[in-house]
Amino acid sequence: MVRKSPDVLVDVRKYDGGLSARWTAVRLGEDEHGVWSGTARRVPVGSSDGERPSRFAYVVLVPRDGWWTATFCADPGPEVYCDVCTVPDRNADGTAVSMVDLDLDVVRPRGGPTHVEDEDQFEERRMRYGYPDGVVEAARRTCEWLTETVSRRDDGAGVEPFASAYRHWLGLIE
Repeated sequence: MVRKSPDVLVDVRKYDGGLSARWTAVRLGEDEHGVWSGTARRVPVGSSDGERPSRFAYVVLVPRDGWWTATFCADPGPEVYCDVCTVPDRNADGTAVSMVDLDLDVVRPRGGPTHVEDEDQFEERRMRYGYPDGVVEAARRTCEWLTETVSRRDDGAGVEPFASAYRHWLGLIE
């Protein structure tokens, strides 16, 4: 595993402020798509259910703007897992990134079609926590864009960074 510094604390919250996920990743670098960080297999990941080791290695892309993050997983994880979230907020020195998970997830499993998960949770929490109209609109628009963009075309190609750009970064931590 290539180790870059500094480590990055990734803090993902739910809209009510409760913990969704929290872990420390290795900052790998950045490119035209955003900032990349990596997490090796068995790194502790905290959640509202406690702490568990990650089941597989993965890299997370945090775009410079946009209501999403993308996780690219080593086998046996899904190839691509995008979280629809508030625009990620980085601290000044890049050692922490935080966002609010808006429940909608766009997933491309290995060898399967791209699909949206947790639409029911989004609707339930939207009502419970009173997501503002602007947040709802941005989340739905982002989910629609991700669903189209993450999907592979009939010829097997796709749109970067979801086609192949992530492989370089994932190769640094596998």
